[in-house]
Amino acid sequence: MNPTLRPFATAEALAHEAATRWLSAMDQREKFTVALSGGRIPKLLYAAVAAEASPEAFANVHFFWGDERCVSPTDEESNFKLAAVRLFLAMKVPESQVHRILTERGEAFAVQQAEAEICRIADLDDAGQPVLDLVFLGMGEDGHVASLFPGDTEALESPSVYRAVTGPKPPPRRITLGYPALAAAREVWVLAAGEGKREALRASLAPDGDTPLARVLQSRTHTEIFTDFVLA
Repeated sequence: MNPTLRPFATAEALAHEAATRWLSAMDQREKFTVALSGGRIPKLLYAAVAAEASPEAFANVHFFWGDERCVSPTDEESNFKLAAVRLFLAMKVPESQVHRILTERGEAFAVQQAEAEICRIADLDDAGQPVLDLVFLGMGEDGHVASLFPGDTEALESPSVYRAVTGPKPPPRRITLGYPALAAAREVWVLAAGEGKREALRASLAPDGDTPLARVLQSRTHTEIFTDFVLA
């Protein structure tokens, strides 16, 4: 575990730096696969990207999701909808490059289709896990990431790329990437903003940390963590 902490004075500064670094990373690969997250910071991230980039920057990018709520793609709780207007429409991203989780088709179909799509597009490692170029993760005040929550012991053993889970907050039913896919990604960037996240991040960085974020960090050789606070 060797995370890099990147503190910023504001959430806006955090989002701007993440956007700049993302655009630079996309230029370095012929095909770039990324998993998006939900939450408050992605709104700022997408706005920063749209302000800096031209549609040509996304010609080689395929979009997936770290997790999705089991709601309609037009629902305000949808992580897809969060990106649809602010990023895909603004940047004129072709539909063929947007691989949303088809939650309206039922959980079993959505999981199967999401796994098939990500494994069709992304490189695969020896265990059959997709090797995404970049995964964006938020972090909850309980240390959860994607829809991997504390107490989900099944997630620790599951080799599934995607699986359906029940979360502690509405809407409860979610579909999430598993720990093995997060471990396999080339880059994972955690966007943790808000003073309420401080203690969860501190606990996750402890050598014996057992939060979901801690388990992701422990499974990887390197992870980037962007915050709008400084750990004392």
